[in-house]
Amino acid sequence: MPYHQTTLTLPAYTRGIHIITPMIDEALEELIPPFSKAGLVHLFLQHTSASLTINENADPDVRLDTEEWLNKIAPANQPEYRHTLEGSDDLPAHFKSMMLGVSLTVPLINGRLGLGRWQGIYLCEHRDHMKKHGGERKLVITVST
Repeated sequence: MPYHQTTLTLPAYTRGIHIITPMIDEALEELIPPFSKAGLVHLFLQHTSASLTINENADPDVRLDTEEWLNKIAPANQPEYRHTLEGSDDLPAHFKSMMLGVSLTVPLINGRLGLGRWQGIYLCEHRDHMKKHGGERKLVITVST
């Protein structure tokens, strides 16, 4: 089974949940060999304070509600946190990353991501201070055909 791989540099985002499906689709156009119809696409985010998820891509309220829910589960500014050297949002960002995960596997169907009608791939940026601590994110895309 041949493998094809690239690393996509995602731009710096503010804290929140951002759809990245179009960027992945664009990278796949160059990565998938001609006539490859079926296989697997594996996505791996090389960071510990951001995560990946697949969710509803039509109503932006899903992203806003999810961000609010995550902030209730792992709030910043908690006096019991020891890991605060990079800011009060750093440890909660690690918690959120552990909950959602940093990798996804999606089937390749007819040469495209095999997502459902209302599904999109999201980068969940969990840091408040992107310019200082988060910045660009690296996403390794591996396709097996």
